Amino acid sequence: MRLGFTGTRDGMTDQQKDKLIEVLDAYNISQLHHGDCVGADEFAHNLAKNMGIFVVVHPPIDPRLRAFCQGDEIRDTLPYIERNHSIVDETGALFVAPRTKEEQVRSGTWATYRYARSMEIPIWKADP
Repeated sequence: MRLGFTGTRDGMTDQQKDKLIEVLDAYNISQLHHGDCVGADEFAHNLAKNMGIFVVVHPPIDPRLRAFCQGDEIRDTLPYIERNHSIVDETGALFVAPRTKEEQVRSGTWATYRYARSMEIPIWKADP
């Protein structure tokens, strides 16, 4: 299974990290796709690489918050919304690690969650 990942630049709680480890262990994850930002994306990247999972990086066009992770594949840079849609479009499920339990309007993490929901793919949401 190809798993998309989205999370906050503020990083992940221990609970969210544990849930991601659980999902990566329990399901046959062949690829992890993420948006190459500091914080949660960077943690998910390193975890997946350490577990031997193929990692695909979808970097944003704006480099200010990029983690510059070295994936097995790196997609062309795109504006944030297009990049987030690409992550969802290329995967069969999404793992979401938001900063808040409640949906936020001006949040890339929540926007990606809403797009995945509209595409009717499975979503694992790990509350903070």
